Amino acid sequence: MAADPLQLLRQPKADYGTEYDKHLFEQYKLYVEMADRISSRRMLANSFFVGVHTALITALTVLLKEKVLLPTPDGLALLAAVLLLCFIWWWVIKSYRQLNSAKFKVVHALEQLLPAAPYDAEWNALGRGENPRLYLPLTHAENAVPLCFGLLYVLLAVTLHLK
Repeated sequence: MAADPLQLLRQPKADYGTEYDKHLFEQYKLYVEMADRISSRRMLANSFFVGVHTALITALTVLLKEKVLLPTPDGLALLAAVLLLCFIWWWVIKSYRQLNSAKFKVVHALEQLLPAAPYDAEWNALGRGENPRLYLPLTHAENAVPLCFGLLYVLLAVTLHLK
């Protein structure tokens, strides 16, 4: 048996019994489903942050236009707070990326114990993420979105300061 760097296996097949293969496959199916759920939660989190920031940009623009938001410490503190929210969003994206990476390492390890390894084969077909012409990770675009909103807030702060 190959080395188990992830310490995935808790019991050898011979000690487990006759249901080993069946239970292994069931665990694999459940784990892949859980990995998919993490991806769904990631997209839900991104949708939440896009909605919040779209509303905030709209509100702040209206407040600037109506001269309700003034170049005071309070106005600049509000803009600093929304920049912090952009950082938190970026941090959530990073956390989900790390979690997904770990989950797929486990999926690939489980596939070493099964007759077929479709996720590993897919990753190989995509050049294991090393060739941007074969695969450009969505995370690259995801990371840019909070930065773009942050830039919009900085531009609003500059506009506020210039008035």
